[in-house]
Amino acid sequence: MAFNLQTFKTRALTAIVFVLVMLAGLLWNHWSFLLLFTAIHIGCWIEYRKLVCLIDPGYKNVSKLHQYSIVVFGIGFMWLMTGSRFPLGQYIHLSTVGFWLLRITAVLFAISLIKLPFKLVAHSIMGLVYISLSWGLMMQLYGNMQQTVFSGPDWLMPVVLIAAIWINDTMAYIVGSFIGKTPFSAISPKKTWEGTIGGAVLAVLAVTLAGHFAWALPIKSLVIISLVAAVAGTAGDLFESKLKRLAGVKDSGNIMPGHGGFLDRFDSLLVATTVTWLIFTLIY
Repeated sequence: MAFNLQTFKTRALTAIVFVLVMLAGLLWNHWSFLLLFTAIHIGCWIEYRKLVCLIDPGYKNVSKLHQYSIVVFGIGFMWLMTGSRFPLGQYIHLSTVGFWLLRITAVLFAISLIKLPFKLVAHSIMGLVYISLSWGLMMQLYGNMQQTVFSGPDWLMPVVLIAAIWINDTMAYIVGSFIGKTPFSAISPKKTWEGTIGGAVLAVLAVTLAGHFAWALPIKSLVIISLVAAVAGTAGDLFESKLKRLAGVKDSGNIMPGHGGFLDRFDSLLVATTVTWLIFTLIY
């Protein structure tokens, strides 16, 4: 493909803005972290609904009550998972608000299911597992495992996971570009086994060495997180690629010019977050 200067400038500018917004949300404070992932949650749901409507046109007919209640239900779950780390006063926390929001929207969601075909309900339930569960568990990774996994700021574990995914994606692309020959999956023809394996190995090495020698983080935890980022992240990327292929679209959205939409940017993290939470909960 010929080099296009304008396309390169667009992608570069978008990437810079994206990184700045992510860093501000991740590192500023706990409220910016919550706001960042609440916005991402909503964006992912909007794009997921569009994809499902293209795959199954019948999903366009679900009521507005169903559409909105399920997204707010997901937000309620995210807030519930914040635990005691988001106080709203002396006696109340955001998790309490999340608990009641969850109960109210659960009733509304149940009402919206009346006479709704099971196939359409299944699309929504899959969205809850795919999107809302993942971002709810991200709230748990924020500061909730610092006592057992890492010692450091509350944002440390999410940032290490996100960095591992970005490094894996970058290394897989570079290795695949130079020596990639064997197709990895028909779902994503551009991926190769050489790039996938090379990216995983380099991501584990880079994250483990940098995390341990620069910040004295435990090697075992760094290896686990980087492996999860490589394996589960790749699975997440393939799953979203399958959804787009079924929907007949190239990108899930266009919120980020040159880079696609929310699902395009966070497909790997959606799956990797759930697997990371599960593994570390079982281990520690």
